[in-house]
Amino acid sequence: MGQFIEVSKIDELKDGTMKMVRIAGREILLARVGDKYYATDNRCPHMKGDLSQGRLEGTVVTCPRHGSQFDISNGRVVRWLKGGLMSKVGKALKMSKSLMVYNVGLQDGEVLVEV
Repeated sequence: MGQFIEVSKIDELKDGTMKMVRIAGREILLARVGDKYYATDNRCPHMKGDLSQGRLEGTVVTCPRHGSQFDISNGRVVRWLKGGLMSKVGKALKMSKSLMVYNVGLQDGEVLVEV
């Protein structure tokens, strides 16, 4: 079991928003959907796109670089690459990979992430 580290105040993130935080040398994507908070790796496993600069729709984040989509509630791939030739080439060169998901806790008005 890891250690929970404060990364934000509960009221810093509005519903449907996300931001990048650094914990123990890692870039973590912190997002709020409704009253739930989620934490995953911030970098897309395809070509390291900054997911915090992407689009969040429900619990699905879209990478701004190549359109890959991930469910931040469990890290699973929703769509590896946006269609077209790039998608076919990308799939041939690199298999899809899920995001690492981190446990999130709320305590005394703070958002904590386990690392």
